[in-house]
Amino acid sequence: MGFKNTKERYNRLSITLHWLMVLLIAAVYAVIELKGIYPRGSEPREAMKMWHFMLGLSVLLLVLIRIFVRFSSGKAPVITPAIANWQAMLAKVVHLALYALMLGLPIAGWFILSLSGKPIPFFGLELPALATENKELAKTVKEIHETAGKVGYALIGLHAVAALFHHYIRRDSTLKRMLPGK
Repeated sequence: MGFKNTKERYNRLSITLHWLMVLLIAAVYAVIELKGIYPRGSEPREAMKMWHFMLGLSVLLLVLIRIFVRFSSGKAPVITPAIANWQAMLAKVVHLALYALMLGLPIAGWFILSLSGKPIPFFGLELPALATENKELAKTVKEIHETAGKVGYALIGLHAVAALFHHYIRRDSTLKRMLPGK
């Protein structure tokens, strides 16, 4: 897989990571939403929580790789026809916010488990705690985590709508730069 972007497209690794993260983030949100259909303390509910934790930590791992690839792959492909400066600035702000969430939400989740004195599961491993037990602080961080997760819905929606707008209305290359294939 190539690491360098071309003038027209992102590199294959960046494209693969982007779409893998789409699926992974959808799964993170799906399991936490599905958790609510099961009664408290039930095995399925606990399994959904565990999957939420593990998939969330997978997002953290992949976003770290993605950031490395992003800074190693050169300039972003050019959008043709060019977009307005305000659109380019808004896109940067939304992308930064998405990256902040992809980093911050999993770290906050890890922090919540640590502060709650609970194990941090990761596909058969148990990760170390980030802090000592503090249940009151855990509640506060959990509220922030849940609010940021709701903001994530809006940012993801904005990102998807913008990509579709550029593809179907403006008919520029914004989405094509990140689509798999040739």
